[in-house]
Amino acid sequence: MKYIDEYRNPEFIGTISKEIHELAKKIPHPINLMEVCGTHTMAIGKFGIRQILPENIKLISGPGCPVCVTPDSYIDRIITLSRKENVVITTFGDMIKVPGSFSSLEKEKSAGSDIKVVYSPLEAIDIAEKSPDKKVVFSGIGFETTAPAVALTIKKAEKKGIKNFYVLCGHKLIPPAMEALMEDKEVKIDGFICPGHVSVIIGSAPYLAISQRYNVPCVISGFEPLDIIQSIFILIKKWVEDKKTDVEIQYKRVVREKGNIKARKVLEEVFDIVDSEWRGLGVIRKSGLAIKEKYRDIDADFQFSTRVKKGKKRCGCICGDILKGKKIPPDCKMFRRVCTPENPLGPCMVSSEGSCAAYYRYGNK
Repeated sequence: MKYIDEYRNPEFIGTISKEIHELAKKIPHPINLMEVCGTHTMAIGKFGIRQILPENIKLISGPGCPVCVTPDSYIDRIITLSRKENVVITTFGDMIKVPGSFSSLEKEKSAGSDIKVVYSPLEAIDIAEKSPDKKVVFSGIGFETTAPAVALTIKKAEKKGIKNFYVLCGHKLIPPAMEALMEDKEVKIDGFICPGHVSVIIGSAPYLAISQRYNVPCVISGFEPLDIIQSIFILIKKWVEDKKTDVEIQYKRVVREKGNIKARKVLEEVFDIVDSEWRGLGVIRKSGLAIKEKYRDIDADFQFSTRVKKGKKRCGCICGDILKGKKIPPDCKMFRRVCTPENPLGPCMVSSEGSCAAYYRYGNK
């Protein structure tokens, strides 16, 4: 297939859905399949995929939205930096409204802080070069998908000798979070729909250890409805055939087994793997990236002394449980009533890839 409309063909999707229904009859208990990508979460809602599945096949959303899993501690640090004299904060747009424990970048911008939305970390370098009297800090968050671009930007800044550009690193790694979920006794996961974007970089090998250790099948999926429904079919088939220690690439038109070797190399050159705090999941061992000592002049954590003001915890927000797949957005007493995209109380409602935003927009369960 070559064109988008082929991946959205109702006839193809209906045929695979029928096959899933037949396979599901052979499984005498509910199956929980977790998608670990916010783009999958939105596609599942948009195309009504939950509604065409058998009752015993349940899709649950995991910590696949980088904005959503960024903890208050990081947001509070970037907000504190924004209040410093002659500091410019550059960030992707989806971070602007995310609430920390006492404010948000949107509120700080309204109060006079110099905060600019960029579409690439390279734009932040341009801003730094054009404003030599300012200290320009880029908010570096995201998974393995965006981290290589930030790594290359750090290398470029170092090579050009730009002295007023910094990165506050908050990048995270997906496979350790998947392992943490499997270790949580309150979370029941019977299969993973693995993120296509992340897998373009890391390949399929990192999921194999998870599959074999926890006896849970993994399928790396594309993002069109036909991709997702086919990935669900593959996972159910592996259950029926008792091949639960397998990792399969459905998204073969983009993902390779070894991933992007050049991208992985630049990550290794610029970052160290460290323990990292995730919203809702706590601190996960070796799940984050930190800028290497070689590039410490660009590391905002080392170049700025910040005393972070501690704010109040958001009462009633259950983003943590939603990110674990333990609950769904309608379980939250504030969902749609108090927490909306216009007035988000938690990051899962802010992000365009957040579970709460998906349920709010598409309204399916």
